[in-house]
Amino acid sequence: MKCQELTRYLEQLLEPGRFRDYCPNGLQVEGRPEVRRLIAGVTASQALLDAAVERGADALLVHHGWFWRGEEGRVTGLRKTRLQTLLQHDINLIAYHLPLDGHPEFGNNAQLARRLGWTPNARFGEQDVGWLGTLEYPTPISAIVDRVGRELQRPPLLIGDGDRLVSRVGWCSGAAQGLFEQAITLGVDLYLSGEIAEQTVHLARESGVAYLAAGHHASERFGVQALAAHLAERFGLDCQFVDIDNPV
Repeated sequence: MKCQELTRYLEQLLEPGRFRDYCPNGLQVEGRPEVRRLIAGVTASQALLDAAVERGADALLVHHGWFWRGEEGRVTGLRKTRLQTLLQHDINLIAYHLPLDGHPEFGNNAQLARRLGWTPNARFGEQDVGWLGTLEYPTPISAIVDRVGRELQRPPLLIGDGDRLVSRVGWCSGAAQGLFEQAITLGVDLYLSGEIAEQTVHLARESGVAYLAAGHHASERFGVQALAAHLAERFGLDCQFVDIDNPV
């Protein structure tokens, strides 16, 4: 299909105009006009770019793209190498950040809930990126830790009492530890995000609300996977997810 048609569809589906984001969403680097093979991944790193070249991709679909607000604007060094890789091989770079966190079906938070068996019932936080939900029955935190580890293929870091029963949960993928205090005031028993800051440990200990740091990369793999699978089914594109290992 035409890349223009693909990006138009993604704009309608993900509605990036609803978000005040920290980077441009949509087509970030233009490549060839036709897209038959699409490589999906979490971050447009050099390793993912190389994988796209090796697999003969026409487009790269990621959650973490380029041109972040406040970063160095000059195209030198590593930035030159990355951009040169795309331009030399005429590969399109398509990226969606907050729109891919917040989408009710293909978003990172929706996909986390699906895999962990959590039922979402509300949103919270700036731009409603945080999610709230309930468990089917009260569950020991230790059992949740085990399931998160299995589903995300990475042992999470728990700050809290593993024996405590959990009924109400809050979560937001990636670097959303800043929403923890608001989640506490909303009455959650446990909050899950990708990263954890030093002060977050003290909030968890003093509030008695458990914090689960599941990994930024690990918590944001499922959205772009689900979106790529949807594009393959809807348009018959050859879509492959490539997971570049990241321990953070």
